[in-house]
Amino acid sequence: MSQTHDHGAHAAIQTTGEISEFEVLETAIRELAIEKGLFSQEDHRRFSEWAESVGPHGGSKLVAKAWTDPDFKARLLADGTETCKEVGIDWRDPTGSGTPSDYTYFYVLENTPEVHNVIVCTLCSCYPRPVLGMSPDWYRTPNYRRRLVRWPREVLAEFGLHFPPDVEVRVHDSNQKSRFMVMPMRPEGTEGWTEEQLAAIVTRDTMIGVALPQVDWTAQAPPDQAEAATGRGGRQ
Repeated sequence: MSQTHDHGAHAAIQTTGEISEFEVLETAIRELAIEKGLFSQEDHRRFSEWAESVGPHGGSKLVAKAWTDPDFKARLLADGTETCKEVGIDWRDPTGSGTPSDYTYFYVLENTPEVHNVIVCTLCSCYPRPVLGMSPDWYRTPNYRRRLVRWPREVLAEFGLHFPPDVEVRVHDSNQKSRFMVMPMRPEGTEGWTEEQLAAIVTRDTMIGVALPQVDWTAQAPPDQAEAATGRGGRQ
């Protein structure tokens, strides 16, 4: 059975309701770990509830701070893992409760007028959860994972992004030890904005690389209330 998601103006990215082999493997390992007493079902429920509440706010904060602080931006691009600690995100202890992490390296990829970055995990669903929260359903689909590395411009066009030939599109494939996040370009019309205002327009999709920040759009409010949320109105 297939289903589609509502994602604004871009063409529908098909998802599947079928359980993947990775989900079957995760369930089997989890049930075995509970049976062996490594953690309880309640421990797992609490962790899942916490993990699903993280959201992309950490990433938005990183980008907004980098837009307004050149020294912070330089540090973030040079060593994302270490610089995240400045905003309270520790990649080697992401839960804050001592749970070991398999993450080792976190890279922030800066978009420029010449280069546009976009992230994917072709193997499974590796994603920078400490800064972006849980990945969207479409990010985990074979439809996105397999096609993006082969036809990146065509897939981005389905999200409404069209780049001229002189803009290089770079696809970054996550793996077990490395996570990536896109730092989008600061849009015109945001001069004088506070970090809080800037963070509001840095949405999850802009940090995946399938959207661009807009001065009149934030995912923190319904579309008809977005202008009030950003404190600005009118598309530039």
